[in-house]
Amino acid sequence: MEWMKSILMIVQIIAAVGVIGLVLIQQGKGADMGAAFGSGASGSIFGATGSSNFLSRTTGILAAVFFITTLMISYIGNNKPQDAGVLSKPGIVAPSDKEEVKSVEAPKEAEKNSSSVPK
Repeated sequence: MEWMKSILMIVQIIAAVGVIGLVLIQQGKGADMGAAFGSGASGSIFGATGSSNFLSRTTGILAAVFFITTLMISYIGNNKPQDAGVLSKPGIVAPSDKEEVKSVEAPKEAEKNSSSVPK
């Protein structure tokens, strides 16, 4: 699943950069009035009105790709197997109700050595 997440992140970054670039290339609505009076916008590659349709459609498609990849990455990131805790690990056995838990007593040698420690 990690390889799929990496591919989706690469596609998401490309879509994000594409959306940013296309938004910066597009002209605002106020630029259409200048094009009507011959300010040079009519001599573009796509024609007088073709660029706005092409660029806005491409921006919409890239934005949709960006949101879909974002949703897929978040789904993959949150779709982890549930762990049952410490008891699900191999080699650890839970004590049964019948077994008694023995208390651990301090060794007697530690008590003997504690009196020889300088104060």
